[in-house]
Amino acid sequence: MTKVVSVDEIEEVCNIIECNGVVAFPTETVYGVGVKFGSKIALDKLMEAKNRDYSKAITLMVADEKDIEKYAFVSDDAKKIVQAFMPGMITLVFKKKDTVDPIMTNGKETIGIRIPDDQYVLTLLKKAGPMLVTSANLSNHPNTTSTKEVLNQLDGRIDLVVDGQTTDNVASTVVDVSRNEMKILREGKITKEDIQEVLK
Repeated sequence: MTKVVSVDEIEEVCNIIECNGVVAFPTETVYGVGVKFGSKIALDKLMEAKNRDYSKAITLMVADEKDIEKYAFVSDDAKKIVQAFMPGMITLVFKKKDTVDPIMTNGKETIGIRIPDDQYVLTLLKKAGPMLVTSANLSNHPNTTSTKEVLNQLDGRIDLVVDGQTTDNVASTVVDVSRNEMKILREGKITKEDIQEVLK
């Protein structure tokens, strides 16, 4: 059985993350499920819980803009996008720095980074540190927006769910900024036009 806790029990959530546990929580897009960044044990548990293919990378969530440059090379255009839309419903895929363990990006040369626009998740990231986070569902199953939906798919597969409801049901926009030419990999609420407007 997966434990359900309230948003007030953030210390317990942090303890489970610290012990390589897998936790789900509501964000401003869909429910996320995550583990602490830097732990191969935790990442393996996350991949197994979701039945996720290792060819797919998992997004790094950080609490602050300045954290991005610890892990990634940020171009001038990427900086403009960060300043315009982060924190927010956007994930940027950067060329990763060599200091990032390839295991944490499932062998990829790139790293997706997101700063969520959700006070609870930002507080969690500040307390627990950066996390690898993906949507709280089984691979190739629908996204989840409530505790009940998360448990329907992941009960017994993850350690804990933070009780709640997401404010939206659309996943974040994903933009590849790792090369000279920007590429939209998935369009969410932030559109290609919104991004192009910022880059003018």
